[in-house]
Amino acid sequence: MKNTSSVYILPLLVLLAGTLSGCEVVEGIFKAGMWSGILLVVLAIAVVIWLASKLFGGKNSG
Repeated sequence: MKNTSSVYILPLLVLLAGTLSGCEVVEGIFKAGMWSGILLVVLAIAVVIWLASKLFGGKNSG
């Protein structure tokens, strides 16, 4: 019979690894400077808007 605590260790480690790497990304943005972080966010929003327009608004009804 498996020990139940060993079943939960791997998912917990995976969750912690994902969380810590996300924090490292934010730390890197702050090290690079506030303006480069703002530029990165604006570019990401622009890409999302562009993709949404290509997926949902590419047809002219005229």
